[in-house]
Amino acid sequence: MTNAPSYAAAYGDWMRDPATYWAGEAAGITWTKPWEKIFDPDLGAFGQWFAGGELNTCYNCLDRHVEAGRGEQAALIYDSPMTGTIRTFSYAELLDRTERLAGALAALGVTKGDRVVIYMPMVPEAAIAMLATARLGAVHSVVFGGFAAAELSTRIADAKPKVIISASCGLEPGRVVKYKPLLDAAIAMSPHQPSACLILQRPQALADLKPNRDYDFDTAVAEAEPHGCVSVLATDPLYVLYTSGTTGKPKGVVRDNGGHAAVLWNSMKMIYGLEAGDVWWTASDVGWVVGHSYIVYAPLMRGCTSVMYEGKPVGTPDAGAFWRVIAQHKVKVLFTAPTAMRAIKQQDPEGTLSRDYDLSSLEALYLAGERCDPPTGVWAHELLGKPVVDHWWQTETGWPITAGFRQFGLFPFKPGSGGRPCPGYDLHALDDEGNVLPSGTTGNLSLRLPLPPGCGPTLWQDDENYRRSYLSDFPGWYRTGDAGVVDTDGDVWVMGRTDDIINVAGHRLSTGSMEEVLASHKDVAECAVIGAKDELKGQTPMGFVVLKAGVSRPEADIARELVALVRERIGPVAAFKDARVVARLPKTRSGKILRASIRKIADGENAPVPPTIEDPTSLDELRVLFGG
Repeated sequence: MTNAPSYAAAYGDWMRDPATYWAGEAAGITWTKPWEKIFDPDLGAFGQWFAGGELNTCYNCLDRHVEAGRGEQAALIYDSPMTGTIRTFSYAELLDRTERLAGALAALGVTKGDRVVIYMPMVPEAAIAMLATARLGAVHSVVFGGFAAAELSTRIADAKPKVIISASCGLEPGRVVKYKPLLDAAIAMSPHQPSACLILQRPQALADLKPNRDYDFDTAVAEAEPHGCVSVLATDPLYVLYTSGTTGKPKGVVRDNGGHAAVLWNSMKMIYGLEAGDVWWTASDVGWVVGHSYIVYAPLMRGCTSVMYEGKPVGTPDAGAFWRVIAQHKVKVLFTAPTAMRAIKQQDPEGTLSRDYDLSSLEALYLAGERCDPPTGVWAHELLGKPVVDHWWQTETGWPITAGFRQFGLFPFKPGSGGRPCPGYDLHALDDEGNVLPSGTTGNLSLRLPLPPGCGPTLWQDDENYRRSYLSDFPGWYRTGDAGVVDTDGDVWVMGRTDDIINVAGHRLSTGSMEEVLASHKDVAECAVIGAKDELKGQTPMGFVVLKAGVSRPEADIARELVALVRERIGPVAAFKDARVVARLPKTRSGKILRASIRKIADGENAPVPPTIEDPTSLDELRVLFGG
């Protein structure tokens, strides 16, 4: 990283002249037509970037690397302990597969602007489907594989895809999830009917194909003519990714082509310190924004080798799975969720299994998805002897809001902090009236408009809901919905969603700070704190902890120690008196703890099973705990 600019210099360059800064970053992307305006404030809900410019995202991921003579370099490594398969795709091979799938989609009538829903497990064909859709200038909407039929149906109804690409099944430890019956049920429920479905047949569970609608994926690709890239406007949508809405109607976050390409290409070097040829592993799923940005698009734009993993951090086969992948593929940087590290720590507290592998290739561990509790960050740092960087972003932003920056030299390690704002984000904590709070004061983390390139400019065909959801509370600002603090060094501490700030007898307290204390206990693997209803104080905190494997001490003793620890470190004002040991915490498939569901159960309210939950029985266990 010699001769790299400092973070302060780069951030200052952006603040002084955003247009020049973003023009420089966009120079790393191949454009078929230059932009007319760097930023047009009259487009979308708050404006859009690179207006009038044209490009193709797939070309920037594949074709240009092959044309530059790097076609034989590994582009994608598919590693599946679920099937015992490891397969490497070169850039040339990935391009050939993508060209042919684009041709198959075109033969089914898909053209520029059409939507394609992708409902697939973690297999290479999922990434190829995304790239092929982008190649045609069409718009993909990836739905997490295994989502229930009703949830899939709402997304089909909203996106109105011409074609759906799916697979016969997905694989989970100990079970096969048949996708095709879920897909058929979702289509039957939907007012919109696709004209065709492409089905990847996996040998673990073959699917019946409906005549005149369903086509075999491999056959269609083999018979298709390769299709070239279709140029689109920078402001045209690349994809729609749905998040759960508070109204029951999912929100379709739109990602445009130009800004997305520019910031992702830049972020691979600026944030993660990677260049063409480096091996990078994002242990996530293409169904989530992390998978979109950092399994598929960013590493391929930069010319890296991206590892695509179909497995778990534990159980496939053990808590050494991640270390095996790093050693086998010489991974330089790993990006995963804190919950993955907590799962490994819970099963292998001393990190014994890591000693079986050569981890010398690993230079840094990046964490995101939810705040990493300091004890887990410290555990990983001490185990690996490498920088551990927590960073923070959202589906809506598409790339990190705050981070540590390997290009500039990493900041001092502050466990619990999410780093400093990336150039492009003017971030502050606001009070409930929209006033900027002084350093060290907890408030509503918000971003001054306009948002930088790469951020979602609107919701799918719903500008008004975008304004209402994100822009209306604090005019001139984007409200992230997260609460936190900006300290005197400029480091950002995200303490949880704003509804995780609880009011105890008039005192605003962060459940995140209490979780930090609980997680520091030597026997605790992971934890969650919620605010339960209290007639006298409004809310009282309640803690739930999962113990490390092998802990056999009486649970009542541990609970007493936890209560005393919170009282010691936060004070009596926290009114923390209830800590309960549980076998597991309910989580989404992406690893986020379902605190809202826990809170509803604790309050005796109805807590419907969220469609994103990893294991519904985890909620049943909590209901039993509370006598439900």
